[in-house]
Amino acid sequence: MPDLTPFTDTLRRDRLIAIVRGSNPDAALRSVVTLAEEGVHLIEISLTTPDAERVISRAVHETGTETIIGAGTVVTRQDALRARDAGARWIVTPALGDGVEQAIALGLPVLAGALTPTEAVAAIETGATAVKLFPASLGGPGYLRALRDPLPNTPFVPVGGVDAEAARQYLAAGAVAVGVGSPLLGDAPQGGDLAALRERARVFRAGCQAGART
Repeated sequence: MPDLTPFTDTLRRDRLIAIVRGSNPDAALRSVVTLAEEGVHLIEISLTTPDAERVISRAVHETGTETIIGAGTVVTRQDALRARDAGARWIVTPALGDGVEQAIALGLPVLAGALTPTEAVAAIETGATAVKLFPASLGGPGYLRALRDPLPNTPFVPVGGVDAEAARQYLAAGAVAVGVGSPLLGDAPQGGDLAALRERARVFRAGCQAGART
């Protein structure tokens, strides 16, 4: 098995994953570049974005070496292969399944989607790097605290309905990082305001560092 510790360390250091999902591939790419310029190092590009593989490939080449481009909404084995071939360096899934297993077989870090304790344990036993707690909004930070009581060493990344205040609360509750989509991206991946995206990126980055446990 490959050593995935460096990626786990990156999650704990950066605390923030930006999730880019849009209807306009060029706007999605511009959003990725903007986030990278604002110091967001972990950027997930959803495979539901039109022409997602091209967006991933271009993002890898147009962002700095500190930016780590991943692929999200990976469900099938073919999804994982497509993402790897496009240049994605890590994988995010909405649930357990073939996409998780294929990504692990490829040696890629995986944030595997899970909601219940049983699913979280299964994700880690399968070889996932971290558990994407999804949809986190169903239980909120209190649910994360309850999960961590019996699973204190499981790295959780809440995703789904995470705004700036919730991000601070999840990190204070012990999340290693948070994944944020529309509360951060807004309308930018559809061709919207990039200046507003820059400002939100600064707010989220500052909030995530402030909310993290020491």
